[in-house]
Amino acid sequence: MTCIREEKLHEKCLRRERLTPDEAYHLYEHVPTQQLALMADDVRRHVVPDPGVVTWQIDRNVNVTNVCISGCRFCNFHCKPHQHELAFITTIDEYVEKIDRMLELGGDQLLLQGGLHPKLGLEFYEMLFSTLKERYPHVRLHALGPAEVMHVARMSGLSVRETLEALMEAGLDSLPGAGAEILVPEVRKQLSPNKPTVEDWVSVMREAHRLNLPTSATMMYGHVETPRQRVDHLLLLRDLQDECPGGCWGFLAFIPWIFHSKGTELERRGIVSRFSPLEYIRLIAVSRLVLNNITNIQASWLTVGKETAQVALHSGANDMGSIMIEENVVSSAGATNSFDAEGIQAAIREAGFTPKLRDQLYRLRTLVKQTTR
Repeated sequence: MTCIREEKLHEKCLRRERLTPDEAYHLYEHVPTQQLALMADDVRRHVVPDPGVVTWQIDRNVNVTNVCISGCRFCNFHCKPHQHELAFITTIDEYVEKIDRMLELGGDQLLLQGGLHPKLGLEFYEMLFSTLKERYPHVRLHALGPAEVMHVARMSGLSVRETLEALMEAGLDSLPGAGAEILVPEVRKQLSPNKPTVEDWVSVMREAHRLNLPTSATMMYGHVETPRQRVDHLLLLRDLQDECPGGCWGFLAFIPWIFHSKGTELERRGIVSRFSPLEYIRLIAVSRLVLNNITNIQASWLTVGKETAQVALHSGANDMGSIMIEENVVSSAGATNSFDAEGIQAAIREAGFTPKLRDQLYRLRTLVKQTTR
């Protein structure tokens, strides 16, 4: 009976039909990992434009500030507003230095993330985005995240839509899926009790999709959540993507990564990250099978390492992500993996695929290194 059911689920996934919650739970909880990976790889081959290609990107992650009032228990990068000796706000001169270096390496995008700074409202971000766009009109700004957008909207007394429209007018090109963690209210209360809620995260993304602002979706797993809550997270993303108006970008990709506990409040409370490559492969595979309306699944080499990311490419993932010029938040909690452009391409080839450089919209591009000095 089980084999027949799983064969039917496989066919259903190939037809890109929605799985029921019980079907999704069954896949995650009961199907052997190797079989799950084979199913997901088969679906990937039917879904992505060129199954022999794995895409990758060059961008730079810059933290606008490290001041944040949300107090997330998994983050030891942030500081409180009164910790003046630790606090920083990145200056325009620092942005120029960082962007110039990114352009020299062939990058085309700035990933801007900060935190919930109590004094940085809409005017600050409008000025920052417009200043960067004036100097670097061809550099894409993949910036903030739903929690930051909601925070800025509340500070400014504006609706989410009005806030997003103002940010887009100033130069925002796409919205990261940052701050999702696990999109289940009881989990969020344990991880980030002062952060905008699951409902807030969803409402910002829903409005971004209506405005045709490209977005991505993420998951940070391996802390206090249950396996079923991981699946619930996927089902919520799928349902939200279904709401996206026709012709709009919606979620371009899904990126799960493992929680790193080093130095965090969760670690002090006895919640320690224990990475299992097989568990990660199961999550990648189930993501491919459940997310019937999201084309790109990214292997998070930064948090799981080269070898596991390579296996993920045969288990449903079709993208290797960015070489991540500068990354602070995950690294501050214990992630130590790194890649340059040559290394990430070599890793993709070793896995049996052809590497192709892309932009944030998953359009293929040519590597062009710019001299800026």
